[in-house]
Amino acid sequence: MKLFGSGASPFVRKVLVVAHELELIDQIEHVITKGTPTRSDEDVILENPLGKVPCLICDDGTAIYDSRVITQYLNAQADGALYPSGDALWKALTLEATADGLLDAAVLMVYEKRVRPTRLVYKVWVEAQWEKVSRALDAIEMDWMVDLKGEATAPHYAVACALGYLDFRHAERDWRAGREDLAQWYDKIRQRASMVATRPA
Repeated sequence: MKLFGSGASPFVRKVLVVAHELELIDQIEHVITKGTPTRSDEDVILENPLGKVPCLICDDGTAIYDSRVITQYLNAQADGALYPSGDALWKALTLEATADGLLDAAVLMVYEKRVRPTRLVYKVWVEAQWEKVSRALDAIEMDWMVDLKGEATAPHYAVACALGYLDFRHAERDWRAGREDLAQWYDKIRQRASMVATRPA
């Protein structure tokens, strides 16, 4: 299999973490892409019309994309247990969607400052994105800690990668303030070999 994606992308990182946890990492060639927010990588566009990463090329040549699709595909290929079955699946996927939505907002904050000239950066919009991040963090702290303290699943790693991205790109925001349970959980899970091996530089 071949995985297209930037080494700094938290969505790509989530896929790599899951691949490590499923012991599939040796079967995946990670192709580092050079796309930007305003110009997608040409190789990625050939496989994904959206031009977004991560994008996985399966052994039969089929391209699949969106990190949640890829992680479920890898879990199925490995006959893994990183997604629960039955009614528990919907709760797990909702947690993963919360983590991914948090990431969407956090990434857009970076893009706003990276792409626009400084004089055109819309600070109100940036702060509105952070409010989404903050609400998601509060919801995870209040409603999901019992789930997070259980056996780790793909949605757990989605949350962990989201928090890692906040440390990487938004450290000055101090997401840990007032969220001691979530901070303690993250400080434990980030020590897993899969998280250490995929830490952005």
